[in-house]
Amino acid sequence: MERKGDSGAVSGAVPWVNRLSLRVAGWRGSGAMADGGGRWGRRTVLRRTALLAGGAALGVAGTAQSTWIADRRLPLAGGPASATLGNRYQQVGAGAVEVSWGVRTTERLIALTFDDGPRPQWTPMVLDTLAEHAVPATFFLVGERARRHAALVRGRLAGHEVGNHSWAHHDLARMDAAAAYDDLRRSHDAIVAATGTAPRLLRPPWGHLGGAVLHAAARLDYRLVLWTLQMVEGEFPHDPAGHARRIVADVQPGTILLAHDVGTEQRLVALRGLPDLIAGLRARGYTFVTVSQLLHRAAVV
Repeated sequence: MERKGDSGAVSGAVPWVNRLSLRVAGWRGSGAMADGGGRWGRRTVLRRTALLAGGAALGVAGTAQSTWIADRRLPLAGGPASATLGNRYQQVGAGAVEVSWGVRTTERLIALTFDDGPRPQWTPMVLDTLAEHAVPATFFLVGERARRHAALVRGRLAGHEVGNHSWAHHDLARMDAAAAYDDLRRSHDAIVAATGTAPRLLRPPWGHLGGAVLHAAARLDYRLVLWTLQMVEGEFPHDPAGHARRIVADVQPGTILLAHDVGTEQRLVALRGLPDLIAGLRARGYTFVTVSQLLHRAAVV
């Protein structure tokens, strides 16, 4: 249900395509259409684009730098209500939001991220492992779970970072702008109450992006964060060490790695292999940082 690989989000390392700036504006224009999760194939991905208020349409803005993504699906999804209520006029104002799924850097840096928590057993297991190995991470919390399980994270996130992962893990890209904002605002407040920290990052459920998500993120002054690489537990059943070796081999400088601190028995493969993954990446000269630290260290291109 919560597996990211089926959503169309970028799940492999794409070090040369790592940031998309979207300008949110209440006007219409022409542009390349992105359907609800269909394959883009070898289409040009524009670093700077204009978001049309009527839906998830992308148009060229300014001096765009482009490149190719071969046989991948860009994480743009949602129905016709992605920014407005169908054809009904809705005042959305203007703003801008940046989407990142990795950075360009020559430094061997990696940001480890965990989605969907907090949950009993799972989140404490992750926090214990990270504390034992002195590894910082970024936790994208579900607001309803943060409210219900606040005791699991209260006082345990020093050195870590928190982000917003929606109120109840519903598809924000299928909501209108007002509903998406209300969902994220509610989650934001719950995360602040549980952790004492205001999130500045947003990762929408399944990585789905639509106009509503972008407008809400801009209103909350969030930076949208996806991922470069994700755990592949299903390929290594009952083999935590083998799974760790696979991920270690695939990591490149500037990677944002997606993991989960909640889920099925299968996901325990990744969590049980965390010590091997940490040791393997450190042996390759990698330093663990939070997402915000990684974005701050990105090379200017």
